[in-house]
Amino acid sequence: MELTVAITGASGALYAQRTLIHLAASGAVERINLVVSDSAKTVAMVELGCDLRGADEKKINEWLGLPAEARMIRLHRIDNIAATPSSGSHPQTGMIIVPCSMGTIGAIASGAGTNLIHRAADVTLKEGRKLVLVPRETPYNAIHLENMLRLSRAGARVLPASPGFYHRPQTIEALVDHLVFRILDQFGVPHSAGTRWKGETGAA
Repeated sequence: MELTVAITGASGALYAQRTLIHLAASGAVERINLVVSDSAKTVAMVELGCDLRGADEKKINEWLGLPAEARMIRLHRIDNIAATPSSGSHPQTGMIIVPCSMGTIGAIASGAGTNLIHRAADVTLKEGRKLVLVPRETPYNAIHLENMLRLSRAGARVLPASPGFYHRPQTIEALVDHLVFRILDQFGVPHSAGTRWKGETGAA
């Protein structure tokens, strides 16, 4: 399976990091086309203390705990409109934008994209592939809601960063992973079933 993953400047860099870690460990994903916006690099520094400015694939591998020479992740510049994710003739399973800023959602919804993230998302929709958007914003205004509805009607899956608590997470990582596993479910990517609801309340 080949996927494109884009990271934009919404809060929630940990969601992106954990999504990439679990995709890489799944055994079901052979290639990840990664695109990181400049704003996302700023957020990663603020939230995770990780400097991704000027990062190459080796630095990304280090960020994810992968071997330095691992070849699973291919990093694409956001201004490289000629990159493979921008073409519908390049076969892949779909695309994840995590976290997805409202600016990115607006650009995709309008069809007036100006960078590789927007173009790759547009291609994913026009080819009938799965596009998963993970917005992390609150509260939503009417424009946000209208754009998300428009994208949902166009075939995108809007999966807000709204983790559940029924698995009783004891750490932030466990809370984040619950949401990440829902993202992976959209593509049938295997993962730990530890946070899945089992239909048991423990009540007598």
